Amino acid sequence: MVQEKQIIECVPNFSEGRNKEVIKQITDEVECVKGVKLLDVDPGEATNRTVVTFVGEPQVVVEAAFRCVKKAAQLIDMRQHHGAHPRMGATDVCPLIPVAGITLEECARLARQLAERIAAELKVPCYCYEAAAATPERKNLAVCRKGEYEGLPERMTSPADAPDYGARAWDEQLARTGCTAVGARDFLIATNFNLNTTSTRRANAIAFDVREKGRPQREGGSPVGKPMKDADGKTIMIPGTLKSTKAIGWFIDEYGIAQVSMNITDINVTPLHVAFDEVCRCAQNRGIRVTGTEIVGLIPKRTLIEAGRYFLKKQNRSTGIPEEDILKIAIKSMGLDDLKPFNPREKVIEYLLEDAHKSKKLIDLTVKGFADETSRESPAPGGGTISAYMGALGAALGTMVANLSSHKAGWDDRWEEFSTWAERGQAIQAELMTLVDEDTEAFNRIMAAFGLPKGTDEEKAARMVAIQEATLFATEVPLHTMQASIKVFELCRAMAEEGNPNSVSDAGVGVLAARAAVLGAGLNVKINAGGLKDRAAADRLVGQANALIAQANTAEAEIMKIVEAKL
Repeated sequence: MVQEKQIIECVPNFSEGRNKEVIKQITDEVECVKGVKLLDVDPGEATNRTVVTFVGEPQVVVEAAFRCVKKAAQLIDMRQHHGAHPRMGATDVCPLIPVAGITLEECARLARQLAERIAAELKVPCYCYEAAAATPERKNLAVCRKGEYEGLPERMTSPADAPDYGARAWDEQLARTGCTAVGARDFLIATNFNLNTTSTRRANAIAFDVREKGRPQREGGSPVGKPMKDADGKTIMIPGTLKSTKAIGWFIDEYGIAQVSMNITDINVTPLHVAFDEVCRCAQNRGIRVTGTEIVGLIPKRTLIEAGRYFLKKQNRSTGIPEEDILKIAIKSMGLDDLKPFNPREKVIEYLLEDAHKSKKLIDLTVKGFADETSRESPAPGGGTISAYMGALGAALGTMVANLSSHKAGWDDRWEEFSTWAERGQAIQAELMTLVDEDTEAFNRIMAAFGLPKGTDEEKAARMVAIQEATLFATEVPLHTMQASIKVFELCRAMAEEGNPNSVSDAGVGVLAARAAVLGAGLNVKINAGGLKDRAAADRLVGQANALIAQANTAEAEIMKIVEAKL
């Protein structure tokens, strides 16, 4: 299984919203970190505050965060700062947010490490808030920022109120930089649900039906009755149906319709598709239809993938289809293109990162282009790459049979069984497609190692180590291809035995492709292992390859008997 790439978002708020030159110097620090994508810079003159958003893998995002906090500390003098927004430092807040492949708890650990580094190296004290907080009280940012910048001198040495990192007596540097709150929070989705009405009052009613806070309980149950109070004088609320949501109704002149405007503060608790269905239900109860959904800002890919799978399952359709097709189902099901075209490449964080740092890949070539590239006089792509691609084609054929079986007339009660197989097939195919380029990368590493200087004994030694490391990697990659391709046999066996009988020959071709992939990758394991000086490692890798070859030969013979019997 291909491990999902870890991606986090960082949204630091800087106490400067008017001086564009200062803001540019801060954001330049983000853009100079390789692998980080700057998504948005939003300055506010009245607040004298700029919100910056950038994403990437955890290590580079944390580095970019540190650099821009450092630059802000150099450029912003809090003694001169005035604005409408609460603040306590040059970098006021710096939250880390999980996007993909990483948990909130992992982001909280990164946030605490970042806060400790900022305090130690920049001498800027830090509070940790939300998921990174050391105490329940400090989860609330307002508690960390109590008294704002003006209250810091007294708080700095107070046992109860001092920062988590870097507390010390008030001095001139602190007077300039103030303190920073570093935290971790869940990803927030801002979305608007389009209604076939112009009534703000009815849109508000739907918003109150669903939002977690709900609506005030009124005397006599009348919508115009006085709000009821509890013993402490607080308004009694009737909770809404969706946890972790905030919502209001409004009218948008630009579109000429009312909307339910919603913030989903925890997409693990209330995914977008769940919110959509519930708003639809509550709207229908009031004689109103939801005509579509508007996404404000960016979203993680999983939001759309989960939605697409959800709506496919409601149709009793296979979810083991290509990612692009799942996205189309999500877009059409929630009407994301109701008001204007919706392009996932412009709205999904992972795609923006891919496009920003895209390098030429073999898997992006056309079928003819791939064949032409292989035929050229360069040694890569070679047999290892082709083996991985044959394995991917074998998985694709098995997946095709599963999807055909899931949608076969008269087999409606078995759609989920075949959908599960199709999902497995998509995962195997994705793993092998990654190995297509990784095999070529392995060869390139060997060539790069041989190209290292060898003028001195030290250079010769370093070159030899690099060659051996690259050779080991080039031996392990085709072994991974063999291990992934072996999984195709289970898929194709199931499809030959249980799948649509009209497609049994396709399952057979999938088996033949998988066997070719295993045997072909095995040849690459053996030839590369010959270059290893560590003979124990070489023998171990070749032994594993031989065992997989034997397993593939046996599986191919058994499954082809099943196929031949059904032809």
